[in-house]
Amino acid sequence: MNLGILGGTFDPVHLGHLSIAESAIEQVSLDRVLFIPAGHPRFKQAEPAASVLDRLEMVRLATTDNPRFTVCDLEAHRPGPTYTVDTLMQLTAKLGPTSNLFFILGLDVLGQLDRWKDPARVLELCQILVSDRPGEQQFDWADFYCRVPEAEGRVLTINAPLIDVSATELRRKAAAGENLAGETPKPVAEYIIEQRLYLTTEEGRSVS
Repeated sequence: MNLGILGGTFDPVHLGHLSIAESAIEQVSLDRVLFIPAGHPRFKQAEPAASVLDRLEMVRLATTDNPRFTVCDLEAHRPGPTYTVDTLMQLTAKLGPTSNLFFILGLDVLGQLDRWKDPARVLELCQILVSDRPGEQQFDWADFYCRVPEAEGRVLTINAPLIDVSATELRRKAAAGENLAGETPKPVAEYIIEQRLYLTTEEGRSVS
C-alpha cells in the first residue's frame, strides 16, 4: 500500500491542504492520505490557537467526503514536541513492511529538513513528496542536497495548484467575523463559527 502522510497544525485546515493531498493521490498513485494533526509542533513559535480536539474535528469535517482521506490522532496526544521520525517509526511498526510511506510537504518546510530530528532516518523510512507553495519557486536544490545528501533520490515533486491560502490569515478573518467560504470547506467554516474559534487570537500567534 502506498500511504501519503500530511502532517501539520491544521489551525485551521484549509483548501490548500486538501489540494496538495488530492494532487499527491493522483500523481503518485497513493492508496490514501493520512492527515496527522500535531499536538506540540517543534518549529512553531507558539502553541496552536485552537485546541488539539478542535483541530482534529476540523480535519475530520474537511476530509469526510473523500474515502481516500483518513485522520490519525497519533501525534495529537503525544507529550512534548512532535518529531516526524517518531511518527514514521510508529507507523512503520504498525503497518508493516508492505506499506510505502510518502511524506507530503511544501518547499518551505523541505528547506528545514536538516534541522529535523534524525533526517537521515526520516529519509530511510519514507520518500518525500514536495509541492510548491506561493513565493517558494526559487528553491536552491543544490544547497539543499549539500546540506541533506541522504535526500538524493528520495524526493519527488508534485504539481499541485498554487492555492494561496494562509491559516494565519484565516484566523484573522475568523476573529474579525469575516466569511471563510472558498478558503476552507464549508463544514469547517461553520464549525469555527459555532465553536467561536479564533475570536481572541492575536495576529501572528502561530504560522500556517
